[in-house]
Amino acid sequence: MKVMDKYIKKAIDSGASVAKIIDANKIVTASWVRIKCQYGCGEYRQCLTCPPYSPTPDYTKEMIRHYSKALLITYDVIPEEEDRLRYKIRELVAEIERDMFLDGYYKAFGMGAGPCSFCDSCDVKRPCKYPHKARPSMEACGIDVFQTLRNLDLNIEVVKSENFPCTLCGAVLIA
Repeated sequence: MKVMDKYIKKAIDSGASVAKIIDANKIVTASWVRIKCQYGCGEYRQCLTCPPYSPTPDYTKEMIRHYSKALLITYDVIPEEEDRLRYKIRELVAEIERDMFLDGYYKAFGMGAGPCSFCDSCDVKRPCKYPHKARPSMEACGIDVFQTLRNLDLNIEVVKSENFPCTLCGAVLIA
């Protein structure tokens, strides 16, 4: 897939730890992931890119069937950089999605990491102010990021404290 090299390079040049093309069927969805958003994240119902506004796990699973590949992007993050890098991943996947679209991959769709931070607060009763770059996270769509990365022999650890480094993941689905 030499044609994908420029997207991989763009991700690596942005500071990504890993940027690789994977088979879309390696992406794991699970119903339990969404409940972790509902009972583990303060952004539930607070952001248009988060549940209950984001695609459900069942919808995501069906959607992924229409894609053959994905560009998986990960960042190894120290805690004080997490917010900045979540923002960066969202911008990056939206840019790469747009680049792919303009290159003829009209089905390309990006997903970021964690809650959206383009606005200080999201008015869920109004349309998104940044629809060209706001994308749901992989988790918000019901993707089991841990199992997906483990299926690809990529290391991801549970964050055990606020001072523990983490891995943030984004993806762009490619038809």
